Amino acid sequence: MTAPLEFGLDTFGDVTRDASGAMLPHAQVIRNVVDEAVLADELGLDFIGLGEHHRADFAISSPETVLAAIAARTKHIHLGSAVTVLSSDDPIRVFQRFATLDALSNGRAEVILGRGSFTESFPLFGFDLRKYEELFEEKLDLFAALLSQQPVTWQGKLRPPLRDQLVYPPVENGRLKTWIGVGGSPQSVVRAAHYDLPLMLAIIGGDPARFAPYVDLYHRAFKEFGRPAQPIGVHSPGYVAETDAQAREELWPDYKAMRDRIGKERGWPPMGRDEFVNEAEHGSLYVGSPETVARKIAKTAKALGISRFQLKYSAGPLPHEKLMKSIELYGRKVVPLVREMMG
Repeated sequence: MTAPLEFGLDTFGDVTRDASGAMLPHAQVIRNVVDEAVLADELGLDFIGLGEHHRADFAISSPETVLAAIAARTKHIHLGSAVTVLSSDDPIRVFQRFATLDALSNGRAEVILGRGSFTESFPLFGFDLRKYEELFEEKLDLFAALLSQQPVTWQGKLRPPLRDQLVYPPVENGRLKTWIGVGGSPQSVVRAAHYDLPLMLAIIGGDPARFAPYVDLYHRAFKEFGRPAQPIGVHSPGYVAETDAQAREELWPDYKAMRDRIGKERGWPPMGRDEFVNEAEHGSLYVGSPETVARKIAKTAKALGISRFQLKYSAGPLPHEKLMKSIELYGRKVVPLVREMMG
């Protein structure tokens, strides 16, 4: 029997406005994220993921610290990153931090490892951006070796070797659930299968069905390795309101502000309303009434055969109060509708 679809939420801790329109301090945004996660737990959602960034428009630079605060106020929801930028971190320290989170949360910790689409962490922590690929590949190899929780003997090119090294604290029960976050690289898909790790597809533009070849590649790779395939998840942006019109009107100005700010750094043209509407109707933006968002999630889940859907519910300066309402509609209405549609 196929396992039921899991439902999660993701946020980067986007810096939001207060009631007067002024931008909130980062500290208040972080406290608001904790409240948002507590609501998600009360609604019975399966996962909350916090992204790691090192820039002015996102408040969360240390996801594990915020997740530890969430662990103390929740009972059931799984807690993870979205993503941990492994290339500019130390694999042993990442494992230790999430093993500690796992202890604090009684076994609810997960980690999603990725290279990250932002590069601020490289100069901040003294890493050479020219070694973008090499850093991730070598650090992932070491992290994968740690998951067995046996003495590790390992050697790479970028750090001293390890010989019969145990890492503490150990994960109390079983193995730390570790995903590989992928934005569309075939090499990354095969790499996840090579290390026998679940795959999280970051689908932030275009028809989600275009990722079907990556799903097929993932399954073919596992077949060649002689192992059963691991779960696949999808992370995509969205927003839920009572009606389609309300959802679009409330999201549009803040989504455009975020998209244009990032786009200016990357050489993209400003986002027009037609592009926004097209993404909402045909692409990977899950915005609308509960019924509309539920139909779109169910369609994606069936097309890609995923085990988890994670809605990136924050978008630019969209206020905390609107985010809380969107989370409530997602948990109370969208999730039951998707489950009904999926049979």
